[in-house]
Amino acid sequence: MSRKILVVDDTRNVQLMLQEYLQNQGFEICLASDGVEAMEIFHAGGIDLILLDIMMPNMDGYQFISKLRTESSLPVIMITAKQQEADVVRGFELGADDYITKPFRLRELLMRIRAVMRRAALGEEASEVMKVQNLTLDRARHEVRKDGELIDLTPLEFTLLTLLMEAAGKVIRRQEISLRLMDNGYAGSEATIKIHIRNLRQKLGDDLAEPVYIETVFGIGYRFLEGES
Repeated sequence: MSRKILVVDDTRNVQLMLQEYLQNQGFEICLASDGVEAMEIFHAGGIDLILLDIMMPNMDGYQFISKLRTESSLPVIMITAKQQEADVVRGFELGADDYITKPFRLRELLMRIRAVMRRAALGEEASEVMKVQNLTLDRARHEVRKDGELIDLTPLEFTLLTLLMEAAGKVIRRQEISLRLMDNGYAGSEATIKIHIRNLRQKLGDDLAEPVYIETVFGIGYRFLEGES
C-alpha cells in the first residue's frame, strides 16, 4: 500500500509540482492551502507524513505544527523560503522532523522524505534504549552513557554510534555507513568516516591497537564488539 503525504502550501504551482513528482514516486498525495484545511485532512486519518510550508494565511506552519504536536507525533518536514537560523531553530523546537528551504531539488526532497519515514518506522519498531557492554544509548533522550557517566557526542557521532550498536557483532561496510549518514543529512564520504570513527573512539576511551568497542575490519568496514575481544 502506498504511503500518503499531505502537502500544505498556499501556492498552487508548488502544490501541483509536488503532487505530480511524488505521485510518480509511488506516493498518494493530499493537498491543503493552509493550516486549517490541513488539520481537517489530518483528522480524517491515513496521513503518513506532512510537507509543511510556513508562510500561509489563516493558520501558518508554526501554528499548525504547534497544534499538531498536541495530538500526534506524525513526521513533518517544513518547506519554506525562510533561511534565517532562528526560523530553522523555531521549526525544530516546535517538533519538525526535518527542514528544507526553497528553492530545493526534488531529488533532495525525496531523499529527505524517505529518510524521515525510515526513521519514524525504526522509532516505532526499535527499543528506545540499547545496551552493549557498559554503554547505554537512549534514542529518546539522545544520550550515551558509559558506566552511567554521560558522554558528550555530536549529533553525527550519536548517529554513527547508533548504526554500529544496532549491528553489534556484525561488520558494517564503509559504503553502507556512507549511505546511512547521507540518508540522515550528513556528508558521508568514506574519507570523513575515518575521522568521525577516530573522534568517536577517543570519546569512548577506546584503543585502536586493542579495541574494546569499535574494531576496524581492514578493507571492509567496522564492527561494534559485543564483548571483550
